[in-house]
Amino acid sequence: MTTDRTPRHSAVRELIRRPYFWGLIAIALLLLVNSLKDPGYLAVSYNETTGSLVGNLIDILRAAAPIAMISVGMCLVIATAGIDLSVGSLMAVSGAVAMEFLSSAGSSPGAALGALGLALLLGAALGTVNAVLVSVVGLQPFISTLVLMLAGRGLAKVITGGQNTAASNGTFRWIANGYVLGIPVVFVLAVLIVILVGLLVRRSALGLMIEAIGMDPQAARLAGVNRQGLLFAVYIASGVLAAVGGIFATASVMTVDVSNTGYQLEMDAILAVVIGGTSLAGGKFNITGAAIGALLIATLDKTVVFLGISSSATPAFKAIVIIALCLLQSDRVRAMFRARRSLRSTPRSSDIPKEAVSA
Repeated sequence: MTTDRTPRHSAVRELIRRPYFWGLIAIALLLLVNSLKDPGYLAVSYNETTGSLVGNLIDILRAAAPIAMISVGMCLVIATAGIDLSVGSLMAVSGAVAMEFLSSAGSSPGAALGALGLALLLGAALGTVNAVLVSVVGLQPFISTLVLMLAGRGLAKVITGGQNTAASNGTFRWIANGYVLGIPVVFVLAVLIVILVGLLVRRSALGLMIEAIGMDPQAARLAGVNRQGLLFAVYIASGVLAAVGGIFATASVMTVDVSNTGYQLEMDAILAVVIGGTSLAGGKFNITGAAIGALLIATLDKTVVFLGISSSATPAFKAIVIIALCLLQSDRVRAMFRARRSLRSTPRSSDIPKEAVSA
């Protein structure tokens, strides 16, 4: 019995040590709270007319897709001991150029492909600007990306003439509103991109080199790691993934709101990365954890709306949940609880029988 249980217990302990485990627990608890208010909250039905699955869980999956995109890009940047505060603005810029192009190009599939190409190209170009400022000019990542965070929305307003631009294109709309086997296309695409990025950084030396420059840039340079090239790669990847997130966000309503599209989502992306177990100091990172963190953020946003929490109290509610989750992830906090349990289980001298003492 002992030999059978020991590996299982060690596997459970190893799972608990993974930060994203507590993200999954938080998601389950939020869904439980919503189910207590409405027992049918988790129900998923099939709509024969549209050939799609319908339910609150499906809505959460759809809402998590754009957050997951910018979170994965943010994860790569933070692993290099950097930060990218411009991802929300890049979502607005990419959505703006896509909608402007579609409003004049028409509703053909070719126009949709052109809009996708322009949005991704612009995201890569703006990511390159961040990379140049950080790796060539030598500015702090916080300052460099803050500049583009502020300038990005101005650029989006220039592209759209300061107006919210709408367009009509069935192919482009299908990206966010279509279904594959009843599952939203936008979520399927997000999962595929997360898997692709994860395989790229974990099945090659790329991930190790990114971690190396985040942990010790000087040692990485002496080992022959091209720090400048890697910084270009991660910031361009972050820009492209932010553009994908902008496409997802605008395709769902076929309108870009230059003031609100991607607004403050850079904060959600940072939270998702931290929830997933990536240190803001750089070094080791977890793509899977960042994706789970994005799913938690989407679940939390939906829970806030479902519970009818006032918009003025929403930030405080989210902060309480995130702080509680970070405390659960902390090794020091868990060690304190283990120490208290061990003290309670240790018999006090007054509890020892006098016969045993005399013996």
